[in-house]
Amino acid sequence: MTDDPYVTHRSLLFTVAYEMLGSAADAEDVVQETWLRWADVDRAEVRDPRAYLVRIVTRQALNRLRTVTRRREDYVGAWLPEPLLTSPDVAADVELAESVSIAMLTVLETLGPSERAVFVLREVFDTPYEEIAAAVGKSPAAVRQIAHRARDHVAARRPRVPVSSNEQREVVDRFLAAVRHGDLQGLLDVLAPDVVIVADGGGLVAAARRPIEGAERVAGFLLLAARTVDFQATAIWLNGSPGGRIDIAGALDTAVGVSVEGGRITRIYAIRNPHKLARLGGEAPLTRT
Repeated sequence: MTDDPYVTHRSLLFTVAYEMLGSAADAEDVVQETWLRWADVDRAEVRDPRAYLVRIVTRQALNRLRTVTRRREDYVGAWLPEPLLTSPDVAADVELAESVSIAMLTVLETLGPSERAVFVLREVFDTPYEEIAAAVGKSPAAVRQIAHRARDHVAARRPRVPVSSNEQREVVDRFLAAVRHGDLQGLLDVLAPDVVIVADGGGLVAAARRPIEGAERVAGFLLLAARTVDFQATAIWLNGSPGGRIDIAGALDTAVGVSVEGGRITRIYAIRNPHKLARLGGEAPLTRT
C-alpha cells in the first residue's frame, strides 16, 4: 500500500535511526522492528501516524543504542560512523547535511543515549518537547533540561564556522589531487597545521589505531598510502558533504570524510572497516520530512 504512513515516512524513520546510531545497518534493523510493531497497531486509534512512527523508531533506536554503546567500548581502534553515499540534494538542506556529517555523528557519539535522542529529535527534526518526552519516557521538563545540556555539549565540539558545500568541494578537490599526484607541498597547503586524521579499520584491515596529528605527519602518512599500486582517489558526496573514496586495484578501500575551516582541512576521517562500506553502492534516502 503506497498510502501506508510507514511507507510514506520510511526515509524519515531511517534518518532518525541513523542519526541516533551512526550505523546504517543498525538503523535498517530498527526501521524493520518499527514496521513489525506498526503492523500490529490499530490504525484507527492513531491520530498522528508520523509522530507515532517517530516515537516507535526512537524507542527502538534507544534500545539498540544502549546495546551498541557497550559493544563499541570493545571496538578495535577508533570507532567512526558508517558512511553513506548521498545526493547533492541532501547538501541543499544545510541543517540536514550538517546533522548527518561524519564530524557531527562523531560528536554525537560523545553524548549519552537519552541525550543523543533528545538532541536529534529537537535540534534536527524540531520535534515538540511533549512528543520527545513520550518517545524517551521522561517528563517534558526533564527533556528541556537534557536538550539544553546536550546543545551546550555539542556546541563546544562542533566546527565553529559553517562551510558551504562549494567551499568544501574546492578544498576536497585540491586535497585529492595532491594525494593522487604525490604533491607534498600541495597537501601542506590544504591541511591545517594541527590537522588530525582518524582511521577506522575495526581490527579487520590495517589502520592507524591512534589519531595522527600535525600537517607534516598526516601528509607523510597519506603520501605513503598513495604509493599503493593502482591507487585511485575520487570525489563523492558523503553524508551530505563533499568527501572522497579510495579504490585499490579497482575495489573500494576507504571512505574519506573531512572537516574544513578557514579553507583548510582540520580533520580527516578514514573509514576502512569493510563492513561499514557496504552503503557506498547507492544513494541513501535521508530526509527531515
